Amino acid sequence: MTEAKDGKAIKVNRAPVLTLWAAVVAERLGHDRDAAITLGRAVAGSSARVKAKAIGIAEDAHEAGDLRDEARKQGQSKQRPKAVHLLGRDVPVVEEKGALRALDHDKAASPKAAAGYVERALGEHLPAVRKAMEDLAGSMEPEELNRVGFRLYEHFRPEVPAGAKGWGAKGVLDLGKIRSADG
Repeated sequence: MTEAKDGKAIKVNRAPVLTLWAAVVAERLGHDRDAAITLGRAVAGSSARVKAKAIGIAEDAHEAGDLRDEARKQGQSKQRPKAVHLLGRDVPVVEEKGALRALDHDKAASPKAAAGYVERALGEHLPAVRKAMEDLAGSMEPEELNRVGFRLYEHFRPEVPAGAKGWGAKGVLDLGKIRSADG
């Protein structure tokens, strides 16, 4: 296990790790940092809802959630529905004051809230984790990274117990696994 530079293990649950990774991939695809973090949070939220349905925590599509539902709702408005394809998901987006944001409950997602979520989860380790992820993302062409990015995440994500037992559990994020991942 690779530890953070201060010798402490990085114990975190998977959602903020996926949020940050998806944001780093979105940045590599050309999105600004604020747009990217909202896209990352949407990808992590969608993945959590799919997992909740798969392990029996959520019973139906409404509870499990579906980004396509958000896109359909947006399509019913006067705006033409837009989406960003990120790590295998189509994330509905809106433009707010000229800035792209993921759609969150019929409104533009807050970059500040999404960034704060990741900062609270990773704390002092955030710079080291971001750097390792950026190095990995920079080692690939953007389109290839987006194509294989979720598999890369599966390689380095924290290990937690399978099924409902692992829901929300913290595991160790190994920076060495991020550094050694490849498409």
